[in-house]
Amino acid sequence: MLDIAEELTRWVEQGRDFAVATVVAVGGSAPRQPGAALAVDSEGTVIGSVSGGCVEGAVYDLCRQALQDGQPVLERFGYSDEDAFAVGLTCGGIIDILVTPVRGGVCPAALRAAAGGEAAALARIVEGPAGLLGNALLVHPGGAYEGSLGGHPALDRTAAAEARALLDAGRTGTVAIGEDGSRCGQPLTLLVECSVPAPRMIVFGAIDFAAALVRAGKFLGYHVTVCDARPVFATPARFPEADEVVVEWPHEYLARTRVDGRTVLCVLTHDAKFDVPLLERALKLPVAYVGAMGSRRTHEDRNKRLRDVGVTELELARLHSPIGLDLGARTPEETALSIAAEIVADRRGGSGVSLTGAHTPIHHDGPDAPAGRIGSVA
Repeated sequence: MLDIAEELTRWVEQGRDFAVATVVAVGGSAPRQPGAALAVDSEGTVIGSVSGGCVEGAVYDLCRQALQDGQPVLERFGYSDEDAFAVGLTCGGIIDILVTPVRGGVCPAALRAAAGGEAAALARIVEGPAGLLGNALLVHPGGAYEGSLGGHPALDRTAAAEARALLDAGRTGTVAIGEDGSRCGQPLTLLVECSVPAPRMIVFGAIDFAAALVRAGKFLGYHVTVCDARPVFATPARFPEADEVVVEWPHEYLARTRVDGRTVLCVLTHDAKFDVPLLERALKLPVAYVGAMGSRRTHEDRNKRLRDVGVTELELARLHSPIGLDLGARTPEETALSIAAEIVADRRGGSGVSLTGAHTPIHHDGPDAPAGRIGSVA
């Protein structure tokens, strides 16, 4: 439910009662992953999605019923071969959905944290004793937690520890523990939704292609920074959609700024005096993606210069250059799409080939680095 936190926070502030349907488990080719949510308020207003349209109508009815009787319910949806017109997933997958009425407690607190860009984890019981279904715990990065799952006292401590581990990794997932907080005993399952600050995209080079890439990065959910050493070009007026514009030598900025395993670095300067010291440092950092713009001739010359300053072949292998997928791009917007597509393919383990006629999975279980408030399921 944290993926629609901003909208739900407004509902909380307006005093609305609502029910939230959250995907808690998937099997096969499912359109949405655990953590995806749909909410319905007492007036029948709907936000979010759990299936891309396949079962939304049935889930809407479940939310309305939960608002009336105040009880959570766990429902499974799958494709019916016997009746193709029955409610189910036409993609052939299976999804389990937890529907919970929300009127107070830790859920609104978790929504406010997520909407405010804070790191937090919401752990909810999605399988177990009927009296505990839907109970929630809000866990903060330091390990402190609010609320109670309502079972054995040790259950909250164990659940908080498990949720904190997923929060540290920025991932949403399910955890199975005993009802008494041990690894044995009557089992129950927790869905842990993690809200983490948006990942960073740092675009080096204040050029027209950068402006288009900023827009693409924001669309994908990144916190986007533009950096260039030339103050006449690196201005907020030229990049109004960037979260920040930095006037500084790129390699010096990269040396002092915060990056992590979800950060993507896009080098668009294609000027050796900027590129070489920047990439020398970038290729040693534990970031998700490093790409550099330039022709194949520029790429070969840049690689030679990087080898000359001590960059290893293993480090060079991390460099995406020339940057982007082969889309035949010409304009800045098309080029930005090419770069964004490569970032997504690299993060999700995609091949970049057309799905038409291919026999590869549509959804990959490869590496992920979520680009949004909610971490992807591992």
